[in-house]
Amino acid sequence: MLRSAWAAMVMLGAAFPAADRAAAQEKNPFLLAETDDLEVRARVEAGLNLVAEKNLFWEFAETVAGNSDFDSDGEWAEFYVKPGIAFDHRPDDRTSIYGAASVVVSTTVGTDAFAAGNTGQATVEELYLGLRRGDENGSRLDVSFGAREWKAGTGMLLSNGGSNGFSRGALKLGPRRAWRVAALATAASGGVQGTAFYLDPNEAPDNDTGTHIAGVDLRYDAEGGSFVGVTLGKVLNSSSPYPQAPPGGIGVPNFIQGGRDGLRFVSAYGRLAPAGGPLEGAWIGLDLAIERNKRIDLKAWAARAQVGYTFTRHRWRPSISYVYQTFSGDDPDTPGLERFDPLYYEGNPSAWSTGTKSSMMFINSNVNAHQLVLSVAPGPRDTISLRAAHIRANRLRSPIQFGQATRVEFEDGIAQPITGVTRKHLSDDFYLEYRRVMTPNVFLTAGISLSSPGKGVDSISNDVTAPIWTGGFVNMVVNF
Repeated sequence: MLRSAWAAMVMLGAAFPAADRAAAQEKNPFLLAETDDLEVRARVEAGLNLVAEKNLFWEFAETVAGNSDFDSDGEWAEFYVKPGIAFDHRPDDRTSIYGAASVVVSTTVGTDAFAAGNTGQATVEELYLGLRRGDENGSRLDVSFGAREWKAGTGMLLSNGGSNGFSRGALKLGPRRAWRVAALATAASGGVQGTAFYLDPNEAPDNDTGTHIAGVDLRYDAEGGSFVGVTLGKVLNSSSPYPQAPPGGIGVPNFIQGGRDGLRFVSAYGRLAPAGGPLEGAWIGLDLAIERNKRIDLKAWAARAQVGYTFTRHRWRPSISYVYQTFSGDDPDTPGLERFDPLYYEGNPSAWSTGTKSSMMFINSNVNAHQLVLSVAPGPRDTISLRAAHIRANRLRSPIQFGQATRVEFEDGIAQPITGVTRKHLSDDFYLEYRRVMTPNVFLTAGISLSSPGKGVDSISNDVTAPIWTGGFVNMVVNF
């Protein structure tokens, strides 16, 4: 199966550069119509991903859940294609009426990490209309409605509006990102802008929580990539339940049905990147989020600090950065709830992922991580990155995932159900990635990774040393 998929990837790599050259020599085949006031373009995006994993989830399926039928070693292939069309009508110099429509057809061949095999689905991705009025460098107003992508701030809470994997296939490629409904109204002047939003996520039908979110994002962008902003919002309605640690961490978690309903949140974010002077190439970023829900006595928080430097004048442009991020967990010794809800965060390794492989086990709740990133660019089209993460639990005997790590342990000869971990060190992740821009529209990425379990993970399996979880992938994505 993987051999055939690899042959298909090689064919894609040969075909699309030829398409790039043809487009450069002749009229752009994706430009369907062009007049003085109208432009209509076809768009297509496609991806193929080959994945191999060994000791998936540190073999918890058998050692903890007792599921001997789950294969902890897997190989599978993922594919998606996203054709679409977009238009931009300009009746005058200050007005633009625009819109887009696209669908995603995705499939997984073989059985993926969550035991979903040979699945796939076709879904609407984008379907929106918008009106833009004003000058790009002056005051402007932009309103749009429909299915489209949108991110608040750095993506700490609101970014990935579409769900992937399981019945939809393409678990790791994650081609669905658009919200099912995004109503956006942005007013801007110079570098200052404010966006009022209403969001309905595109969740899979078998796990649709009926979540709807409204709020406002205020932001200021300076020259050189520096920015500062704040996002305020409220979950208008949701059936998503929250797990709560049992008293003292002894027992099974209590599940608060509809716990997300009524959640209020505020997220402040900023990045300072000097555009010149002795600190050119350096940057620092800060994020802070606070969540409250009086109905269920919830008080939660999260934070991230980043610092980095790119040696722009050196041959390979080496870059180094350090990131610390932390998300509150529920305190089993209080009657209230302190579990942070990451909502629809941007979960890739370069954004808000906690580790690499470990991010498939631990969502951004009741965890913290020290992460170090090193990268070099040996050529104008090549980038090599190494990521290392040390991941720990914030609260012992408290849910890390939805009911995860609930088990029976013996204390003084008495069997007691235990939630969460009894030691804080969860795992250490390492990820090496190579990325090549084959053409301006074709991208090749390959990576290998491993996750070494810590004492906290070992405590879940009664201190039996869990195996190292390893894996690798190679994928190609084309975007015209």
